[in-house]
Amino acid sequence: MKKIISFSLAVLISATLFGQFHIGPQIGYTASNLSVSADSITNGLKNNFLAGIFLRIGKKIYVEPQVNWLTQGSVFKYPKINNLSPLEQKIKLNTIQVPLNVGWRIIDLKVVNIRIFGGVAANFIMNTTIDNSGGDPGNYDKVLIPDDFSKVQWQWDAGVGVDVLMFAVNVSYMGGINNLLKDVSLNGNSITSKSNLFVVTVGWKIL
Repeated sequence: MKKIISFSLAVLISATLFGQFHIGPQIGYTASNLSVSADSITNGLKNNFLAGIFLRIGKKIYVEPQVNWLTQGSVFKYPKINNLSPLEQKIKLNTIQVPLNVGWRIIDLKVVNIRIFGGVAANFIMNTTIDNSGGDPGNYDKVLIPDDFSKVQWQWDAGVGVDVLMFAVNVSYMGGINNLLKDVSLNGNSITSKSNLFVVTVGWKIL
């Protein structure tokens, strides 16, 4: 949390120095998926919502940091054992996300502009919950538990945006960079998981 506060203060000081900036709240829709390297486990999407604040500094070329609250996750489905019902795990990662993007206004009109952007996002996982359903976890050699997940993850970010009057719409895809799991093995093989995220946000430029 201290890192987030320090980062936010640095951004506000930069905005004051550069003079040209917009700030405002935003909400959005997210579709997240945790990839898994184990062939025996299948994964599915989880849909959720996002709420946060963005700050844009610059004109044609701009920098846009954000602070967002969202839930990432996936549904992992394990194989059947002796014709018993398969185990499903609904994984939720409650996350404070801090993206930092650099963008370029490729079309800049008075009322509408179109942008492209890219950057990185730091995700600070505040809480991990796993809901088991279907099969019995005791039938499996290894199932995931909250302590198996790291507290920080990194993603690359790329997307396009449109500004209409005081509203800013962004559509982006975030791909996982680091492994979310901490030294987890299944049947003697290490498994990895990365968080991938499709995001649509609508922001309101109050300044």
